[in-house]
Amino acid sequence: MDSDDGTGVERSRLGVFAYIIGAFSFIPGLGILFGIASVVWGAVTKKEGGRTLLIMGASGIGLSVVLYSALFYFAFMQRGGVYDGLRTQMAESSVTTLVQAIEFYKVQNGHYPDSLETLAKSLPRNTMTFVFDPSEVGFGRQPRYFYYELADDSHYYLLGVGPDGKPFTSDDVLPKIKTGPDSKIGLLIRSGTDRP
Repeated sequence: MDSDDGTGVERSRLGVFAYIIGAFSFIPGLGILFGIASVVWGAVTKKEGGRTLLIMGASGIGLSVVLYSALFYFAFMQRGGVYDGLRTQMAESSVTTLVQAIEFYKVQNGHYPDSLETLAKSLPRNTMTFVFDPSEVGFGRQPRYFYYELADDSHYYLLGVGPDGKPFTSDDVLPKIKTGPDSKIGLLIRSGTDRP
């Protein structure tokens, strides 16, 4: 469609397809590609509506950036939200699986590993056993191993240290395994108040 821009010169308008591309830029993630296309198209076109298309594309890109930044923050940086509970559940599952790997190491080698680094080197390449504590938050940090300590030749402590980073405190993540005097595994579970 053509219009008069006030100078007596008729300018053509962008078609509906251009605005559909601009609207697609509001789809989180994938919309960034449509947003870039809209920004470029809006910047280079001489047709009426180019600036509107450019603004739509930039707004769609901005929406994706804000949404993904918020998700990243809540998932990896924030403490005290719903993701803390999920990280704790994952740590509990991982540390429970790790007990099995430690016990298997003893069966194979006749003794418990001296560290989780030693255990990690003995695990198969594509194992689903993790020696790192997933409850640790912070982007760019070195992964933190679960706390592992040999108590003697036949017993050990294994736990996730929780948000405070200190073992044997109330926020520790413990394996979901029954232990006791009749237990055939060497895992010792103690809280911060009853450690010898």
